[in-house]
Amino acid sequence: MKKKVKKADLNKLKDYLWEIPKSFREDMRVPARALASESIVDDIIEDRSLNQLVNVATLPGILKASFVMPDVHEGYGFPIGGVAATSYPNGAISPGGIGYDINCGVRLLISDLQYEDVKHKMEALSKEMYAQIPSGMGKGGQITLTENQINQVLTKGAEWAVENGYGKKEDLEYMESHGKLTEANPSLVSDFAKKRGRNQLGTIGSGNHFVEVDYVEDIYNSEIAKAYNLKKGQIVILIHTGSRGLGHQIATDYIRIMMNAMPKYNIELPDRELACVPFNSEEGQNYFKAMCAAANYAWCNREVISWEARKAWKNIFGDEGGELKLLYDIAHNIAKIEDYIIDTKKHKVIVHRKGATRAFGPGFEELPKDYMSAGQPVIIPGSMGTCSYVLAGTAKSKDLTFGSCCHGAGRRLSRRAAKKLVNAPVLKEELRAQGIFVESGSFKGIAEEAPLAYKDVNLVVETVQNSGIAKKVAKLRPLAVVKG
Repeated sequence: MKKKVKKADLNKLKDYLWEIPKSFREDMRVPARALASESIVDDIIEDRSLNQLVNVATLPGILKASFVMPDVHEGYGFPIGGVAATSYPNGAISPGGIGYDINCGVRLLISDLQYEDVKHKMEALSKEMYAQIPSGMGKGGQITLTENQINQVLTKGAEWAVENGYGKKEDLEYMESHGKLTEANPSLVSDFAKKRGRNQLGTIGSGNHFVEVDYVEDIYNSEIAKAYNLKKGQIVILIHTGSRGLGHQIATDYIRIMMNAMPKYNIELPDRELACVPFNSEEGQNYFKAMCAAANYAWCNREVISWEARKAWKNIFGDEGGELKLLYDIAHNIAKIEDYIIDTKKHKVIVHRKGATRAFGPGFEELPKDYMSAGQPVIIPGSMGTCSYVLAGTAKSKDLTFGSCCHGAGRRLSRRAAKKLVNAPVLKEELRAQGIFVESGSFKGIAEEAPLAYKDVNLVVETVQNSGIAKKVAKLRPLAVVKG
């Protein structure tokens, strides 16, 4: 039985940075670090997330430290909100460090309309969004892909949507990796995974996924907001989903493969859920290329959902609604090959981000020209009754957290616990009284995602800002929510 992490085991390095030293457990290869305020530490010490963080610090080839963001909660193997970088090319790659929903991520569409222009049509818009965007467990969409088409989606990502009339070419410039990882290989994705993905393109699924209409309540940094084309009172649309059943099946398939392969590489771990192999092994390369294919599916999925949202927008507002433009699309369950300075030396590493988003600063070569001086947009969803944020990444994130930031508010209650505490029909009416229209296929989905199930997103974002890894740009307030 491994000893449980207690608060006394954490050393406070700075106001926002805590460390469990390498000496805490003899199998740790690096320290384990938490980006958190004192009150967040008091909260997370209650679950298994810090113990999982210590387990991550035992991965073969891990460098510098294992990290969690302030929205951390326990997950499969890795804690959600976890970041780990392993040495390239022979360090570990672990599906548990990416998650089952490969390239779960968020995008923000921005409009030219103001809240005052559209508030009388919010209920109609919420119903039209629900009609146009398929949602719910296992729900299929308007597109059924042939075998050839799904292979193209897995190879081309969001480009497929653009080429087939489900997206806009200009969107590609405003997406992480331009909506496509070139290492993807569809032949390494099982037929069953492809079968699960064939009719789910353009769907949000269930769980914490949603499409949300918000307005910009506050601007904190006018210069960066101007670069992002954000204005106070502006109507925006936030989309949160990933690779659906296809990504889940890829994770399932390769976790099984890696569990069987670990003895071959003499890998012993404190938790089987951390199953991993060397990145440059056959199994490691096969998983990475399949993961890239799932990431491409997810970017294509969010692009098709944007096409559906634009259709709903047009149906309600007509030509007066103008265009919905993509501010940015960012992944928060992914592994990427990146370069960092560690102990004065440049290292190529395999960065695992699970419930953590990239947060690169100004000058990053992949950014659109109009964001180059502002830094990469970081989109942080809250819960359907609170608020969300747009941040901008900084250069400090590369030094402190392998260019990573939080990805949301973070759960504080399990779905089961939330269902016990929440009367969903009552909550729906309470949100309606606040001017938030919720459309969902089930009351179960509303109860599981109730605001009380989540940490205080304001506290999470303040912690991130105080650490210097991202800057607050704008706060978004929800008006209409479509959930699975």
